[in-house]
Amino acid sequence: MRSAVGEREAVAGWEVVRPPRRGRAAGVSLAGFRDRGTGPVDLPVIPHPALTLVVEFGDGPLIVGDAAGRQQRGSLVAGLVPGAVRMQGENIACVEVRLSPLVTHAVLGVCPAELDRTVVALDDLWGRDAARIREQLCEAPSWEDRFALTDAFLARRRGTGPPVDPEVVRAWDRILASRGRVKVEELAAEVGWSRRRLWSRFRSQIGLPPKRAARLVRFRHAAQRLTAGGSAADVATEGGYADQSHLHREVLAFTGVTPSTLAGDPGLAVDDVAWAGHDADGTRWAGAQGLFTVGRRSEGYRS
Repeated sequence: MRSAVGEREAVAGWEVVRPPRRGRAAGVSLAGFRDRGTGPVDLPVIPHPALTLVVEFGDGPLIVGDAAGRQQRGSLVAGLVPGAVRMQGENIACVEVRLSPLVTHAVLGVCPAELDRTVVALDDLWGRDAARIREQLCEAPSWEDRFALTDAFLARRRGTGPPVDPEVVRAWDRILASRGRVKVEELAAEVGWSRRRLWSRFRSQIGLPPKRAARLVRFRHAAQRLTAGGSAADVATEGGYADQSHLHREVLAFTGVTPSTLAGDPGLAVDDVAWAGHDADGTRWAGAQGLFTVGRRSEGYRS
């Protein structure tokens, strides 16, 4: 169903809403989520090639925990690869913001490398501003208003952090375009740097070394193929994995679940609705991919 706000869809027990057009800042995309299920949520978090900012405003708690038992409650920011973590809660409602690592420093005020393998409370990064935007979203009467508030807030926060090197931008774009199947030596040759310099500058500005970033992008495409019904053998071959065992190890490393479990989780269907029409990292508009990616559970468009 279409509306002045964009698209609203019911997917796997979640109300999924997206704005009708991109916001003011390049490399920043928004989507809205409301849990319409009848019981608690307990879901794996599926990594993707963007940093994730979640501003929650629902009646129930939003909790993200890792395998070591560490938990973050409420609004949060997750690095590119937060590890095998799970999302839990009930009556969750939030606006999710996907940030290209190319703009993360400017928007969040922190280098992406400082967020590697972590999930941090938004309060720790923004202080009182985190509580202020949550209060505004709680009071907003519609998703249209929530998107406008969030977009304006991010535009005001966008600072003048150090620019990303053009060579790093080119290498990141090449990784996305190749679906993670480009070799580091090829990237270094294309940008005119040594492998050592590329590793250092890319790691400090993107948050991951180039080889790990390529693994993440390749995994993301493999995950989407698996949930679309592709066999593990075909997905492994198409993705450039050595064999099915290699694919199995990569999926387990990124998600904590097996490929068969991931293929049966409807969360990526939620993601496809939320970020449809965006580029590989989910932040660049390519036409008209969510709480990270979540599985199970939306319903008609309601504020």
